[in-house]
Amino acid sequence: MGINCLRVVPKIPPSAKHKIIISHSFSHSLLFTKRSSRAIHAAAASSSMSYEKELAAAKKAASLAALLCQKVQKALLQSDVHSKSDKSPVTVADYGSQALVSLVLERELPSESFSLVAEEDSGDLRGNSGQETLQRIRTLVNDTLANNEYSSVSNLTTDDVLRAIDNGKSEGGSRGQHWVLDPIDGTKGFLRGDQYAIALALLDEGKVVLGVLACPNLPLTSISGENQQSSQDKVGCLFFATVGTGTYMQPLDGSSLLKVHVSATENPEEASFFESFEAAHSLHDLSSTIAKKLGVKAPPVRIDSQAKYGALSRGDGAIYLRFPHKGYREKIWDHAAGCIVVTEAGGVVADAAGNPLDFSKGKYLDLETGIIVTNQKLMPLLLKAVKESLEERASSL
Repeated sequence: MGINCLRVVPKIPPSAKHKIIISHSFSHSLLFTKRSSRAIHAAAASSSMSYEKELAAAKKAASLAALLCQKVQKALLQSDVHSKSDKSPVTVADYGSQALVSLVLERELPSESFSLVAEEDSGDLRGNSGQETLQRIRTLVNDTLANNEYSSVSNLTTDDVLRAIDNGKSEGGSRGQHWVLDPIDGTKGFLRGDQYAIALALLDEGKVVLGVLACPNLPLTSISGENQQSSQDKVGCLFFATVGTGTYMQPLDGSSLLKVHVSATENPEEASFFESFEAAHSLHDLSSTIAKKLGVKAPPVRIDSQAKYGALSRGDGAIYLRFPHKGYREKIWDHAAGCIVVTEAGGVVADAAGNPLDFSKGKYLDLETGIIVTNQKLMPLLLKAVKESLEERASSL
């Protein structure tokens, strides 16, 4: 299994001119000792390449998509929509976000071959029943482009929009470069007016080398249990990372760049953990058992989407546990951007058996049971608690 979220000694990008908070590096996790030689060679190969152009394009695309989604969510909260299956604002935002990201990446990187692995396709929009929704998407995308720096391309036709959406039909894989997109990660959070993310990553030869998370509703201050969000908190975070350069956070308006680092907590009793808001997305009872074995005293922080990865990367909590129900297959767009955002901030992302996530096999992640995320010092203890909890669960069935 290949190592796909690489962690090397961070270096500050030369283009970073804003205030930067520098955090110390952790030693390599014991999780990776058996694979250290392979990881070092892969890291050296990836870090020798510059992804500055790709990062700039990805930040621009995700930020514009966030503006589009914010506009739609504002309208959504004034409606009675409760299901993604409706011809609703969330449907429009999903498609509109994907079309916008696709268009911006193609325009900003015109000389590069373009491959996008994304969640949506235009099938439901091409029939007669989808025409009204398609027109709403077209209008929303054009308005977003016109109000920013893309007014020259803000007269897209419905065919242009359909083509942009269907750019996301790539299967990914271990060869070449592939963008990976979840246009709205955390649909139920979006519907409730809570957390969601536009999650965009770049694979290069099967490795995640770049990730951007736009989290429009995530406060700029910590959301840890002792620091609950207030209505006065400013919201809207952009997290980004490229392999070998660390992880950074800034407001969605592009100001005040900060370098972030995962929690340095070594004592599990002092740790707090994230899990999915929806019980349908993760086994909360299993997470509770694991937390008890670790001695975690704080209650879980439950939020939607890959915003959890962003919050973890800046130390809001120390652990993220995700254990989907039996039969669910994880998709690469649900974790690619979050994975590199956390690993470049000094964290470790693994499946329940301690294997690093492999994004080189296509649209799906083939992994053991679930996904666990923490800092490098807590990971051995977490793996032990996970193993014991899974064994106890299996014996009780």
